[in-house]
Amino acid sequence: MMKHNQLKKAIENGNTALGIELGSTRIKAVLIDDTHQPIASGGFDWENRYEDGVWTYHLEDAWAGLQACYRNLCEDVRERYHVQLKTVGAMGFSAMMHGYLAFDREGRLLVPFRTWRNTITGEASEKLTELFRFSIPQRWSVAHLYQAILNKEPHVREISHLTTLAGYVHWQLTGQKVLGVGEASGMFPLDPRTNHYDRRMLAQFNQILEEEAIPWRLEDVLPEVRVAGEDGGALTAIGAQLLDPSGTLAAGIPLCPPEGDAGTGMVATNSIAERTGNVSAGTSIFTMIVLEKPLSKPHPEIDIVTTPAGKPVAMVHTNNGTTDLNAWVGVFEEFSELLGVDIPQFRLFEILYQQALGGEADGGGLLAYNSLSGEHITHLEEGRPLFVRSPESRFTLANFMRVHLFSSLATMRIGLEILFEGEQVKVDQILGHGGFFKTPQVGQRMMAAATKVPISVMETAGEGGAWGMALLALYWLDRAENETLEAYLSGKVFAGESARTVTPDPEDVAGFEVFMTRYKAGLVIERKAVEVLN
Repeated sequence: MMKHNQLKKAIENGNTALGIELGSTRIKAVLIDDTHQPIASGGFDWENRYEDGVWTYHLEDAWAGLQACYRNLCEDVRERYHVQLKTVGAMGFSAMMHGYLAFDREGRLLVPFRTWRNTITGEASEKLTELFRFSIPQRWSVAHLYQAILNKEPHVREISHLTTLAGYVHWQLTGQKVLGVGEASGMFPLDPRTNHYDRRMLAQFNQILEEEAIPWRLEDVLPEVRVAGEDGGALTAIGAQLLDPSGTLAAGIPLCPPEGDAGTGMVATNSIAERTGNVSAGTSIFTMIVLEKPLSKPHPEIDIVTTPAGKPVAMVHTNNGTTDLNAWVGVFEEFSELLGVDIPQFRLFEILYQQALGGEADGGGLLAYNSLSGEHITHLEEGRPLFVRSPESRFTLANFMRVHLFSSLATMRIGLEILFEGEQVKVDQILGHGGFFKTPQVGQRMMAAATKVPISVMETAGEGGAWGMALLALYWLDRAENETLEAYLSGKVFAGESARTVTPDPEDVAGFEVFMTRYKAGLVIERKAVEVLN
């Protein structure tokens, strides 16, 4: 009861921090107290749309989802503590990284939001990588911008501000056109010495703009870069009304700089020091390894971004994760309903995931491709989910589930081979978070087999990026003078934190190697399917 009363008072006095993250399929809010512990949460499910050949979200859906998520959080606070949430000590917003949101001088969206999932910027990506001598992935904002220039899209001349989803939300709530350094590093390359946009590359891109007679310079339309711990502005009266149309939420709340879901994942797993790594596995999969030194050369398959504190990070990002696997679980759910058996969805996932542990090490000769959308690492502009087997394959439920789990990780593994084998990058352990790890042991074992690295999952990993964003907000509010983010997380947030660690099983590793040989050889089938299945 004492703890409950203390939390109630903390909420009433605003001694809390709030993080909200717009993920690919779920918008989540987490409220934490001054000991960094989650005390309430809210959520809202949403989905991307495929319209006119572009993966997108409507911005009105983003606001409806944010409002519903915040309202759900307030309901959770009322139910738990019998108090109305009116203010917090600090807040922060994050969202799926990269993509393209272009606005004119009046703040009007010029073209529909182009998300990270699109693989329509291949020409721009290649040309910019060659020009900058720095890898520019297709997802990056500058690749989308240059592709629009190459396509002679008329809206380009009207651009006054270019940002990401996290930057857009923050701008509307505060009036500040800023981005956290980790999120900004996915818009345009940064200079690691200054944590600002690289001046040489800016000049090179501005030369392109001049040649095309485009009447603005790139640095004038990009958001200002802020590192963790710097001021991000404050919630305006208009912003408070946007987030909470009921009018209960107070204006004036300070905000930390907005970040992408990659950055919040690093924070939520305490993976911001050299030789640490984390993997977020769900709708998409991205693995982040904090580097000890620069890579020897650019690799189109590898993003070079930063931690929220500005340290260089190698990221292997795959557009497709568990979406196809989830669809198969949905088929089993339909079948159980036809039988009249009521199985909660979470339990169905547990049952099917656990079956994979009983499968043959390589999945019994089965083969699956999880590409619902295109995939830059495997050079697919579009995706076609496939399941393939030969007459000799052992088609059992256990093998079926194992292969679909393997398939979710296969593209990521191709990118990691470049880092671990080609660049000799070292990592001591990888911390996992996301839906892939919800069933104990299963996801960790599959991931350990794919990476050949111990995989740890913390007790707090289920809170995900929204919790990581709340931690960044509290760090801004509560840090000691000159206290680094690394020291804050290790000394105050994760001190004594327990984790479940799974080391690579030699049989699993050998089985995954056999599967990968089959997977790479069969990519020709996937490419042919893209060609003929329209």
